[in-house]
Amino acid sequence: MSGFKNFILRGNLVELAVAVIIGTSFAAVVAAFTGMLLSAISKVTGGKEPNFDEFAPGGILVGPFLTALIAFLILAFVVYFFVVVPYTKAQDKYFPKAEEGTPEDIALLTEIRDLLATNRSV
Repeated sequence: MSGFKNFILRGNLVELAVAVIIGTSFAAVVAAFTGMLLSAISKVTGGKEPNFDEFAPGGILVGPFLTALIAFLILAFVVYFFVVVPYTKAQDKYFPKAEEGTPEDIALLTEIRDLLATNRSV
């Protein structure tokens, strides 16, 4: 039983569960935004919503692929500009990264090298 408890309470599992739940919810928000954006495009193009499902140049049905590609690009745009960019800015503001210096192991090796060099010259 303790093994199961450790498995359930492991940090990565809980974080993954939260990510799936939030991601599913966020997908609904992005789908609604995509529908709103396509509706706005239909107003500009004369009331016809863009749909490439029947597009088949040379008899090859590429329409569903184009529709999925456009939906993906809209989704990627929304995720990048409304999630990734603000998150990165907030992370830099509230959790600034420490200046990179020499790693401790390299500094220790350099110190040993310098000590060995001074002992040889004596």
